[in-house]
Amino acid sequence: MPKEILLNAFDMNCVGHIQQGLWTHPRDRSDRYTDLQYWTDYARTLEAGLFDGIFFADVVGVYDVYGGSPDGAIRGGVQVPVNDPTLLIPAMAAATRHLSFGVTCNLTVEQPFLFARRMSTLDHLTRGRIGWNIVTGYLNSASRAIGLTGQMAHDDRYDLADEYMELVYKLWECSWEDDAVLRDKAQGIYADPARVHVIHHHGKQYRVDAMHLSEPSPQRTPVLYQAGSSTRGKQFAAAHAECVFVNGQAKPAVKAIVDDIRAQAVARGRSADDIKVFLGQTVITGRTDAEAREKYAGYQRYVNSEAALVHAAASLGIDFARYDLDEPIETGKSQAIVSNVEAMTRAAGPKWTKRKLLEQMVLGSRQTPLVGAAERVADELIAWSTEAGVDGFNLSRTVAPECFDDFIEFVVPILQERGAYKRAYREGSLREKLFGHARLPASHTAAQFRAPSCAAAPADPTC
Repeated sequence: MPKEILLNAFDMNCVGHIQQGLWTHPRDRSDRYTDLQYWTDYARTLEAGLFDGIFFADVVGVYDVYGGSPDGAIRGGVQVPVNDPTLLIPAMAAATRHLSFGVTCNLTVEQPFLFARRMSTLDHLTRGRIGWNIVTGYLNSASRAIGLTGQMAHDDRYDLADEYMELVYKLWECSWEDDAVLRDKAQGIYADPARVHVIHHHGKQYRVDAMHLSEPSPQRTPVLYQAGSSTRGKQFAAAHAECVFVNGQAKPAVKAIVDDIRAQAVARGRSADDIKVFLGQTVITGRTDAEAREKYAGYQRYVNSEAALVHAAASLGIDFARYDLDEPIETGKSQAIVSNVEAMTRAAGPKWTKRKLLEQMVLGSRQTPLVGAAERVADELIAWSTEAGVDGFNLSRTVAPECFDDFIEFVVPILQERGAYKRAYREGSLREKLFGHARLPASHTAAQFRAPSCAAAPADPTC
């Protein structure tokens, strides 16, 4: 019997997300991204299909590596304009009961004290259905937007992230004791001041002397997602992540990444079962293989190759406008998404070209689509689960909303028949649904910051 597959819709609060150009398809409705009803209807559809959640990507800069200009991104709607995904979540949560929300927030541009309050607020408003995708960012344009001259080096960003996590753990896990809130109307006492603690954090990057402004939320710390597959990214995931997002290569390569992250987590005293792995996947399906292939061919007519190169240039840190189609591309040492450069080199060889890259981007991204009838799609998803050790999939939007309507109509029933997909939601918070407990376990890195000593005076070097 296959294990139960987890499913997230993978999207962004913008027109063009991963598959560049498909927003121009006549059946696509993603240009309604500024319409709140579009998102609440979307949420209801996903919940009707028993999706575990929607995973929101986000960037806070513009893709301006290609040609040294944002013009290509602006023309093609390549993740710009882009709105704040966190503001959609309360409305989508109000329209649903079980759907969860993973949201990407870049810690290098987020002030940690205010960010911690925003996440606690979302955890309250969703009744414990919020997760945070921890990213350190990779766009120089984002750094310039907050007054910096450029992006920090790749591994240095993770060093910053480790301290950031320590600080937000103290705010979420230590500032308010579990029994601090009394709600005693008779005596007029809402909370016991003796059980609310000021956090003193004096670190290399951050200095905070303050109590957390939010009372304990259902999960306290949101479910923690992370998407780094570089050497440093896997170390960070092993220490902090509960859900890891990986992108597709061959099954053995993905299995090696999954096994490595879990082994590192175990070495830190965590359980391998403490980490769920989601694979990025694009699915085009229909009643038959022929219908799916016809739909795929129709989608391909709307791919925007320039927009695809604009996106790839930013994520790989390489200006492809400087190269002819068959000119070998020198990658050098990128400070962008290092795992993307490594994956591209594995796929196309050390001397890959723009033509080779475009040949891979058949739908406007480097994510190879899975095309076929529901039986074929179900076979492949189950194979990924059993052979590569992944727990679920982040399904990328192609033509919306039909891509998710099709998956729910055709693929979900087949997965259910094979015992690989739930027939009803379990009760509880997101963490309870995924792991069976509402709070981070004692084996997690955050647990060391729960003790009252973590609210100690600044002279204490442990805090």
